[in-house]
Amino acid sequence: MGAQKRIGILTSGGDCAGLNAVIRAVVHRAMGTYGWEVLGICRATQGLMSRPPQVMHFEQEKVDRLLSMGGTVLGTTNKGNPFAFPMPDGNLCDRSQEIIDGYHQLGLSALIGIGGDGSLAILRKLAQQGGINFVGIPKTIDNDVGITERSIGFDTAVNIATEALDRLHFTAASHDRVMILEVMGRDAGHIAICAGIAGGADVILIPEIPYTLEKVCRKIKERQAQGKHFCVAIVSEAVCTTGGESITQSDRSGAYRFGGVGHYLADQISTYSGAETRVTVLGHTQRGGIPSPLDRLIAAAFGVAAVDLIAEEKYDCMVTWQNRQVVHVPIADAISQYQAVDPDGTLVKTARGLGICLGD
Repeated sequence: MGAQKRIGILTSGGDCAGLNAVIRAVVHRAMGTYGWEVLGICRATQGLMSRPPQVMHFEQEKVDRLLSMGGTVLGTTNKGNPFAFPMPDGNLCDRSQEIIDGYHQLGLSALIGIGGDGSLAILRKLAQQGGINFVGIPKTIDNDVGITERSIGFDTAVNIATEALDRLHFTAASHDRVMILEVMGRDAGHIAICAGIAGGADVILIPEIPYTLEKVCRKIKERQAQGKHFCVAIVSEAVCTTGGESITQSDRSGAYRFGGVGHYLADQISTYSGAETRVTVLGHTQRGGIPSPLDRLIAAAFGVAAVDLIAEEKYDCMVTWQNRQVVHVPIADAISQYQAVDPDGTLVKTARGLGICLGD
């Protein structure tokens, strides 16, 4: 048993399946093993900006319901960098000290932050500036955080995309169509390559591998020559046009997000091959829903390991999954090594070995 501590936990960035399972594991380990108090910070750093800080008090006997819940009971945000926070008058304000003051007002001994590389970079900067004892847990459906084989939320997203491909095969075959599934992947094609292989896609397009429409259409015509008059393709939202331009959508605030490459490809394929095409965009269904067993397992292991790091007073670290076990690495190392799909790696070689067209 360590000395009495009060620790905080927050979820930052986009939501995903498995966040609540991490919270549950942290509460069980911190309260059950060490006898510590755990405060949940509401709406990420915005909860620490509020006065008084907005928190959720946890009880060990009431957190088991969190295991299979999607999203995050704490709420989250992926807007408003505290070092350049947008104000109502349109100006940007540095509100980092308000967050730091909120942490100390709560009397916290340490803070656990669950986020992607962007969130972890901001939280680490706050920790260094404000004397915050910080431990990070990686989460992102894109699975692109460095030095970890797994991030919270990725497996569930792949499962959802794979199920979508399974369903699209039947309707594609029934109507002799090319069915295109557009999946998330802000900078990396991990969801597309994994779900594409698992779901039996004929074409997989990812941002790490340049493609040509000629190669994609050739695959469609090869299948037609074999008597297979349908085709199922999966494409990551970050894939560019053949001219190298990103396809984005803007919202009312002027922020840009990827989206639309599926429809672009459908128009191009229909024009060049004459094939009838349809598009399905999974969007946020990949983030929502019940976490997969693997995401729950990784969440449990990460949550327990993060609390143990606090007990050992090892801070400025991130827990990672490597070689079937949890280890910790410096956060600076993790966020400096972006993890894209390796064009020469096992998954790409597997896809090529199965005869899947990658567009190159």
